Amino acid sequence: MQSDFVFVDEHVPGIRWDAKYATWDNFTGKPVDGYLANRTVGTTALCAALEKARDKAESLGFGLLLWDGYRPQRAVDCFLRWSAQPEDGRTKLRHYPNIARAEMFEQGYVATKSGHSRGSTVDLTLFDLATGELAPMGGDHDLMDPISHHGAPGVTSVEARNRRDLCSIMEASGFDRYDSEWWHYTLRDEPYPDSYFDFPITS
Repeated sequence: MQSDFVFVDEHVPGIRWDAKYATWDNFTGKPVDGYLANRTVGTTALCAALEKARDKAESLGFGLLLWDGYRPQRAVDCFLRWSAQPEDGRTKLRHYPNIARAEMFEQGYVATKSGHSRGSTVDLTLFDLATGELAPMGGDHDLMDPISHHGAPGVTSVEARNRRDLCSIMEASGFDRYDSEWWHYTLRDEPYPDSYFDFPITS
């Protein structure tokens, strides 16, 4: 693993993770290049900020569940190849119901150079510490649709409040939000703002 990168679960006790791109449960419908283990990796600076976010979430009765952290550049390249393949409909209804594959890039839901590849960006949500259930957010991870935008109309008051809670937790812990995806946050003072890494995630 690249120096200064670590497994998040080993450095932020109590955090949960489900590395979607290491599984079949993502918008491509299969494990993605570079994800050889269901683990989440990030910089040590990311982990320090996530510890603050974990503590702030706990004060509201929530825990943090991570879906993605560091993303190898080869995974982004895999997304590009997938977007050029004929539509098979397998994941469209769940992940991009109102756009074509290529429009994911045009509309900013997927990038050819991803902040995730710099090691200090995360996709995450909240879960209820008492029940373990995910907090309702008005849409799942990687739903590429305007309803996923911050402040989107069409979500319930509970879902809107949960999105605001996640946003306040993350921004108070040193992260900036991405306006088009309620789950996507980047460390404000990321240590490698101009570097895009490509080492694979292995156990």
